[in-house]
Amino acid sequence: MTRFSSLGFLLALSISAMAEVAPADQGYSIVEKLPDAKLGDFHGYSRYDLMHEDAGGSVKVVVPRVVREGRPWIWRARFFGHQPALDLQLLERGWHVVYCDVTNLYGSDEAMARWDRCHAYFVKAGLSSKPVLEGMSRGGLPIFRWASRNPDKVAAVYGDNPVCDFRTWPSGIASGKRSEADWKRLLEVWKLTDEEATKHAQVIDGLEPLAKAKVPVALVLGLKDDVVPAAENGLRLAERYAELGGPVRVWKKPEAGHHPHGLHPPDELRQFLMQAAGF
Repeated sequence: MTRFSSLGFLLALSISAMAEVAPADQGYSIVEKLPDAKLGDFHGYSRYDLMHEDAGGSVKVVVPRVVREGRPWIWRARFFGHQPALDLQLLERGWHVVYCDVTNLYGSDEAMARWDRCHAYFVKAGLSSKPVLEGMSRGGLPIFRWASRNPDKVAAVYGDNPVCDFRTWPSGIASGKRSEADWKRLLEVWKLTDEEATKHAQVIDGLEPLAKAKVPVALVLGLKDDVVPAAENGLRLAERYAELGGPVRVWKKPEAGHHPHGLHPPDELRQFLMQAAGF
């Protein structure tokens, strides 16, 4: 390598490193806004667990070492800590990670009410008014339903093998796998009979407000998923969203099933979501 090419290489590295450096919000800490929270650990980052009805009930917050200016956050719907590579990359770049427990609510009205309170609580606490929503598997139900109801409060939506139609899972009415226990619980929290549920509108049917607001959607899909088949869920949602004029990016994993979740490495996904959020 010549002297000039070496200098060019070093300059490129410097520019790349500078691109990763973001203005910090040195005077901000969310910790004082988390009364009676219990301190824990999340891969070396401080995690705070709290039970507060105003925050949506059971909540976890992971705090970055240095808070990025603008105070962005990613809001996970289900399975806190599972496949954390994306969350860790965002924490490294000054994002908060928030989890509001909506276990066994399947995107129902109660889940929406909890998330309404959670969003209001953390915006009041000083975080950005537009988080990125993250949902794996059944987490697709709350993220897409809440986003479509609140398109002005969302920076982007990321679904990973997401359930977009509960008739495919847990009902298994088409080619998805049926979960009898989950289906029974879903009918209870949605207050539906089995017959009513088969005719009920799905999150995939309510995307118009989100598409109209041009909220970016990211999808990571295992094409051999036989639990939540992509053709009936993620791929169908992507097609519908594009037809409505919404921006959507799909990462297809041809040989992957329902597991493992995530994009590995998550760099492209992280860059897409950060750009969508304006960072």
